[in-house]
Amino acid sequence: MPITTGTDPGTDPAPTPARAPRTALEAARRRRFPLGSWPWRSAAYLLTGGPMALVAAPLLLLGLPLVIAASGGGPARITILIALGTVLLAGAGPLVAMPVASWERRRLRLVDVRPIRSGHHRPPAPGAWAWLRTRYTEPATWRELGHALLLATVAPVLASVLALALLVLAMFLLSPLLVLGSDRPLALGAGKAATVAETVPYAAGAAVAVAVLPYGLALLAGACASVARVLLQGGSSERLRTELVEVSRSRARLVDAFEAERRRIERDLHDGAQQSLLGLTLQIGLARLDLPPGSAAAENLDSAHRQAKQLMVELRELIHGIHPRVLTDRGLPAALGELADQSALPVAVEGELPGRLPAHVEATAYFVVAEALANAAKHSEATRIGVGARWRDGLLTVEIQDDGKGGADPAGGTGLTGLADRVAVIDGRMLVSSPLGGPTLLRVELPCTLI
Repeated sequence: MPITTGTDPGTDPAPTPARAPRTALEAARRRRFPLGSWPWRSAAYLLTGGPMALVAAPLLLLGLPLVIAASGGGPARITILIALGTVLLAGAGPLVAMPVASWERRRLRLVDVRPIRSGHHRPPAPGAWAWLRTRYTEPATWRELGHALLLATVAPVLASVLALALLVLAMFLLSPLLVLGSDRPLALGAGKAATVAETVPYAAGAAVAVAVLPYGLALLAGACASVARVLLQGGSSERLRTELVEVSRSRARLVDAFEAERRRIERDLHDGAQQSLLGLTLQIGLARLDLPPGSAAAENLDSAHRQAKQLMVELRELIHGIHPRVLTDRGLPAALGELADQSALPVAVEGELPGRLPAHVEATAYFVVAEALANAAKHSEATRIGVGARWRDGLLTVEIQDDGKGGADPAGGTGLTGLADRVAVIDGRMLVSSPLGGPTLLRVELPCTLI
């Protein structure tokens, strides 16, 4: 009899196990909810609101002037009390609310096991002043203050009502036993019962209430937890802002690392390979002097000497392309002047900067101008080019304009896309105006501060 393996096509696949509930509200939809742990967790969450309210109670003392002002009095007295209460709550309230919020995020796991993250940001610098300035300017801090005020005022009421309701239910359920041991009528709410028969309706009603109680606890605890999650969790916009800040910082670190590596390569080529090649060229030149002129060996050394000198020129240009020495020593205006002297087209440079710029900004501006001049000489059919650089109010603006035929298109292979990418790395932007017939204007804006 043949044996087959695998799933029988005539049978249904195994059912996928249901995902475990993550909140009390999700658990309340399950059939076996009353027999699980979620009702007890909901009750624990609601009852522990009382102790948490005691932790947040100092906020009530800070807001006491506002309560006194609400009781009435003269206009001057009310104004002073309102101002005093507002200053106390705004000044010291966050210092109470933030640790309360931290504990509340832990307590929230009783009825909501989903991860919850604070909306606070990391201070930009160490020290108490940077920490205070960051915390007091964050929306998350003031949301936590609002949550702490709700916790100090509403949570005790809910915990007291719940405790009283549980006590009443317990008394109603045990009323048949309690009336047996008493010779006087038993007070049950608004009514009284002197016999077991009279307590049956109360016990039956309590039994029904107990059956429904787990769902009521889950509903109330879920509502309170939802409010707490909204107030204590960082919003999507805040998380996105934090991620963007971190991306910007990491991008800046990458730019600095790239700039440092490029300078290291330039230094190694200049101090290592170039000096070795220079020594080799001198040795070839000296060896050529020892040979008879016109001999085959002399001609070979002449050829090797010319190739070595040409290689020196190419290596010097390569080093200059990696990072020009004049840019490091004298700054951007001098480097732009050197580019103008090397250009195949006449270039007029106007660049008076009030000081030196960060190295990565100078390098970006320099290579943008170099690429733009090369593109203009290759594609624009221009007769002259103007280059301008100025810094004002934290922004370096570089403009390159030619009188060529225009029609510059990033899709046409003119290098504009690469320039835009280079500028975007340091949070800059590039604007291009190039109508058919010209002229073409390339404008680059780079945010930076003087050093």
